[in-house]
Amino acid sequence: MTLQEFNTLEKEVAAKELFSCCGSDTWVSALMKSFPFASEQQLVEKATEAWYHECGGTDWLQSFTHHPEIGDAKSLAEKFAGKEQAGVAAASVTTIEALASANAAYKKKFGFIFIVFATGKSADEMLALLRSRIDNNADEEIRIAMGEQHKITLLRFQKLLTNANFQFLRMSHLTTHVLDTSAGRPGKDMAVKLFQRTATGWETITQGITNADGRIPNLLPAERLLAPGVYKLVFHTGDYFTANNSKGFYPEVEIQFTITDDSHYHVPLLINPYGYSTYRGS
Repeated sequence: MTLQEFNTLEKEVAAKELFSCCGSDTWVSALMKSFPFASEQQLVEKATEAWYHECGGTDWLQSFTHHPEIGDAKSLAEKFAGKEQAGVAAASVTTIEALASANAAYKKKFGFIFIVFATGKSADEMLALLRSRIDNNADEEIRIAMGEQHKITLLRFQKLLTNANFQFLRMSHLTTHVLDTSAGRPGKDMAVKLFQRTATGWETITQGITNADGRIPNLLPAERLLAPGVYKLVFHTGDYFTANNSKGFYPEVEIQFTITDDSHYHVPLLINPYGYSTYRGS
């Protein structure tokens, strides 16, 4: 379907299709004020504006209820095979059971299921991310999960409008990667958390996990720009070294930096058990 074809749908049908991309009544209502859409870029801009500035906690929580539970051992194959969570579908029985157990613990603590943009993530990466996020408080998790939902929404736009043009979508405003210089290899499966400095302290924005290349290419949803200000990335280096049977001196590494514009920011970490360095990359 092209955007032009989508624009010819009855309003009720178009609203239903949008709801399938993000299950929030407030969000859909906000988008439908601009229907029909002048371009794919307008659709994404309106979706982003509505999600971050017109929706709130209740709306975000409503959208979470329209996701199946990642790691449900009984329904995993039929629900997730070939879909956004394909990385989980190919997992071993042991990993599936661990995901199911961790997801149950997560839901018990927060009252909603674990929301993650699963495309491109292996089951082991998602399990590691779930285990690191379960230590967050409820406010942090709602903010992290709503960002993951927006990533999912943008992917579903592209699946709904398969013949539309989304080439304008930019990569994450901020990216990072970790290199373990003591081993000469990428620092994979390391949890990384992004904070913004506010008048009252540090506010959590998102949390990710490094992939097999030591990178987090989509820390933020495409087209989400960070406002100018001071931010920090916190790398869970202690957990990484423990998992790799190594004794590290730093339980965490914190890197503060300043965002000034909408250009791409890449903040890497070079780490060894007794030292680290960073720089602004490209």
